[in-house]
Amino acid sequence: MIERLQNKDMQVSEKIRSVFQLSYKIEAELLNATDFPPLKRPLENYVNSETEFFGYFKENELAGVIEITHNDNHTHINSLVVSPDFFRQGIARKLMEFVFKTFDSKLFVVETGLENGPATKLYKKFDFKEVKQWDTDHGVRKIKFERRINN
Repeated sequence: MIERLQNKDMQVSEKIRSVFQLSYKIEAELLNATDFPPLKRPLENYVNSETEFFGYFKENELAGVIEITHNDNHTHINSLVVSPDFFRQGIARKLMEFVFKTFDSKLFVVETGLENGPATKLYKKFDFKEVKQWDTDHGVRKIKFERRINN
């Protein structure tokens, strides 16, 4: 089940942050990153964020979270994380499908670390195309994908 998460609620943001921390720890390992800014994101950032968070619940446990910024021009997938306890269960795919059904955009944008094979594979499955690569100031090579919807 997927539902909007009320991140202004401190307890909800604590749960969101917990899933982010568990997932980003694995991503940092995949990217061989010793300095990984997402792991330093403070709880207050989640509570005060103007982005939208949607959670996938499995057996009443928050198993995955997708963070979205949406406007008239496009939908930006800021983050997509799954708790390691729930890897390889199709949760990221279900969250992506939810975003495409929920947000009526002509353009969807997402970024990840170049060496994050599972994320790259997922985005390509959803017809995202690579548009840019660059090096960050913390030593991670990133990749940006876009998916354009033609109606």
